[in-house]
Amino acid sequence: MTGGPDAARTRPEGAAIRTQGLTKRFGARKAVDGLALEVPRGAVFGFLGPNGSGKTTTIRMLLGLVAPSSGHAEVLGQPMPRAGRSVLPRVGALVEGPAFYPFLTGAANLARFDAADPLTARATRRARVGAALDRVGLSHAAEKKVHAYSLGMKQRLGLAAALLAPRDLLVLDEPTNGLDPQGTREVRGLIRSLAEDGTTVFVSSHLLAEVEQICTHAAVLRAGQLVAQGTLDALRAGARPRIEVRTPDTAAAADVLRRLGLHVEPGGPGTVVAAVPAHDGGAPPPAAGPAHAGGPVGTAAQDGGTPPPEDLVAALVDAGVRVRGFTAEATTLEERFVELTGEGFDVAG
Repeated sequence: MTGGPDAARTRPEGAAIRTQGLTKRFGARKAVDGLALEVPRGAVFGFLGPNGSGKTTTIRMLLGLVAPSSGHAEVLGQPMPRAGRSVLPRVGALVEGPAFYPFLTGAANLARFDAADPLTARATRRARVGAALDRVGLSHAAEKKVHAYSLGMKQRLGLAAALLAPRDLLVLDEPTNGLDPQGTREVRGLIRSLAEDGTTVFVSSHLLAEVEQICTHAAVLRAGQLVAQGTLDALRAGARPRIEVRTPDTAAAADVLRRLGLHVEPGGPGTVVAAVPAHDGGAPPPAAGPAHAGGPVGTAAQDGGTPPPEDLVAALVDAGVRVRGFTAEATTLEERFVELTGEGFDVAG
């Protein structure tokens, strides 16, 4: 593979993928609308969105499989699709599931892929095929015909095809589709090792938990438009922190939390759920009640932040609320995704 132990310190600067105003129309419908995407080199970049949001169409435009209606895209610093001949040999891709000759073996299929690359040497083909199969854990099935492969094995073989030559960019569409838990862990480790070697990995996935574990950056599409992008920490930071209070005094607890500037939401019996309200730069949330108006809770609320959990509990207890349990929930990528798209968790488009 490209790079080595010091690859993370010597990666070239700039973006591996950059788009400006990228738009694709199908008749009157805009599948992708004015996309401005930037994927840093060396990142593991998650590409997320509900069904029909334009993810696959975007990937096709990046790879030169579909021409944009307007706007432009750069891949590895060169315009696509115009520079496809020089760019695509440096890009490995697994898009919409792998397609193979079912009555050839896994090794024979990879040999055909390798032979189609004009930049590879025939003399070293067997070694490349063997190394790619070994890297995805398919050495034991190299001589097995593909029609006998499971879905997960075919997915691994597709990854092997993408890794036959050193790549600067790897584009993966649902790379863990059909894999069992062990296979998923292995692919996760493979993606991490590729990134450590200096390869930029662009992952389209509906498995948000997987994205959280392997990605450094992400972008979210909704109806063909980009609604957020950045590091995972930055995306999560934009969501509203939530707390849950378990108490028999739900009405009193809700009143205290409202006075502290929190937005109280419906909870179950004996439970009060609250979140920091979204602000648009207008007036700050209400200050705390008289008991804490000059203290740290009041100050935090006035600044638009979340009061520390210990101060929230202290304010509840001071108001006579019997607190049986208190949870400060960390924001997950799934919660942020739902906030951004208004969609549920079925995001396999």
